[in-house]
Amino acid sequence: MSRILRRLYSTASPASSISAADVAAQFLARYASTPPLIRKQYLDANQLQLLHHTLPSYSTHPVQDINPGSPIPAGHHLVYFTPSQPLSELAEDGTDTSYNPAPPFTRRMWAGGELEWVQGATMRAGEEAWEETEVKSAAAKRTRAGEDMVVVGVEKRFGNAGGLCMVDRRNWIFRPSLSSAGSVPKSNTIHAPPPTVPFPSGPKTLDLIQTPESLFRFSALTFNGHKIHYNREWCREVEGHRDLVVHGPLNLICLIDFWRTAVHCKGEAAGSLYPRRVQYRNTSPVYANEVYRVLLENETEKVIEARIVDSFGKTALIGTIEGF
Repeated sequence: MSRILRRLYSTASPASSISAADVAAQFLARYASTPPLIRKQYLDANQLQLLHHTLPSYSTHPVQDINPGSPIPAGHHLVYFTPSQPLSELAEDGTDTSYNPAPPFTRRMWAGGELEWVQGATMRAGEEAWEETEVKSAAAKRTRAGEDMVVVGVEKRFGNAGGLCMVDRRNWIFRPSLSSAGSVPKSNTIHAPPPTVPFPSGPKTLDLIQTPESLFRFSALTFNGHKIHYNREWCREVEGHRDLVVHGPLNLICLIDFWRTAVHCKGEAAGSLYPRRVQYRNTSPVYANEVYRVLLENETEKVIEARIVDSFGKTALIGTIEGF
């Protein structure tokens, strides 16, 4: 099978001559007159309970305490309002294509973003909530390796009968599709991991390891078909990764959960405690079955710096968390 995959993605036709700048401009023009997409959904308590069965054991929310009326912890909204495309409309790598630019820039990665909460507003399990999605930006960029890409900014606003509760701004990178690239992409890693190095130390640290099972569960909860999270052969033979890739949103949830337990109180009160703002940027992948570290450091007034680093010296995420 690996030979078939290599042949499929190494003999494809070359990428289209259309530039990233042209694709970005066309994408923005398409959405300039398009109203925001509004969806409503019942926030099922079972979905929240299943997420807590999936997260690391340090979670501050005992599974038996989740019921209608329980607050949706910060970041846990990511298991609601999931993609709804039929299988026939998914990209070749399994990703949702609802907000894809035109080909060949269709290979999506979650680059980072910003979460912002309304003070005093809380979404709760068992209630009806709404999501409003709007395209905010699209721009041509170039990777350090010289590859063209399109960066799309999408804003998602979440609320309930009481009004707006939070804003989730996401930046997605779209690179040329594998079938249009002309060859298998060169990997930033190798199948054998590099030598380990000592983790950086800090005042507040948490070591994590995700398993294929936890990645599969998170993909199921978020209805995420991206093959890099569950298909090891695709990861290695097509994408060039050394193993299954940990979801960026999963790391984001773990980061915010750790902030809540390490910086603020534990117990029931922690469930309704939200930061004011989280800004983050994903810089490198982390992989299944490899230990990595979450660090909270350099706290100034109500802002604390956050990092995720792997055991080989690479920084996977940088960001800040600001409290109210």
